[in-house]
Amino acid sequence: MAFRMKPPSFWKKPKKRKEEFEVIRKNLDNGILGEANNDNTIFINNDIPENGPKEKEVIAHEKQHMKDMKDGILGYTDGHIKWKGKKYERKDGKINYKGKWIEEGYKDFPWEKRAYKAGNKAK
Repeated sequence: MAFRMKPPSFWKKPKKRKEEFEVIRKNLDNGILGEANNDNTIFINNDIPENGPKEKEVIAHEKQHMKDMKDGILGYTDGHIKWKGKKYERKDGKINYKGKWIEEGYKDFPWEKRAYKAGNKAK
């Protein structure tokens, strides 16, 4: 007969910590539903009903941006967006992408494609 012991707890893989962030509801500029911030907060537009499908979608979208920032593939300042090591100039709500000034939030920016995909899954 064999004798079996449970492995010591330090052999176990640590559980993944749930991402912690704070959702703050506030008035945002016209057309802006949410914002991911460098301080681990997400702003949600006051016009979005609480606990509804749109709120879940926006939080998932912004949470993806926060994950990308944490992973070091996305970053921003008031003057630029940095995506996978490449900087794109940013001013007056537009980003200079491939030589053209395009409104922030444009669905075809590579960093937005990932976020829209995450938001659509949450619907």
